[in-house]
Amino acid sequence: MDDHYLIISGTNRRQSNTSKVARLYEQLLDKKSVSHSYLSLEGWNWLERSPGFEKMERELLIPANRYIFVVPEYNGSIPGVLKLMIDITDHRTVWQGKKALLTGVSTGRAGNLRGMEHMTGILHYLKVHVHPNKLPISAVDKLLDASGTITEQSTLHAINTQIDEFINFN
Repeated sequence: MDDHYLIISGTNRRQSNTSKVARLYEQLLDKKSVSHSYLSLEGWNWLERSPGFEKMERELLIPANRYIFVVPEYNGSIPGVLKLMIDITDHRTVWQGKKALLTGVSTGRAGNLRGMEHMTGILHYLKVHVHPNKLPISAVDKLLDASGTITEQSTLHAINTQIDEFINFN
């Protein structure tokens, strides 16, 4: 089976730094000719398994066998909307036996380290194999330029290294 990646921008806030970083991952996967889709939770407000949610689950979550989560820090953890999305999925079909890569973003110093640890615990419970290189991107608001792009070379190198490792993650 060929790998299909799904990048998940883990917040429902509009025009967030999280979505800008997630789009950077998308661009880098394009450059590496890696098959992927993109899921933004922007504006997302489903509280139950509606027909729209089930369609998204069928078309995006289930076909993916590798997930890239870009997750902002919300109160020392992950956004509730991301947890809710996970909670209402068909766990066995969507998550079990698949692989995940985690990137945390924050305007603070820790790059959502705590949130990535919480997310790791959730994913392990769901029997997802989490890549060990979890990248904290701190002070993301200072790394993004006026067009919403990260140009700082050490951060770009860290992201590229993380992606390359994940591509080879067995």
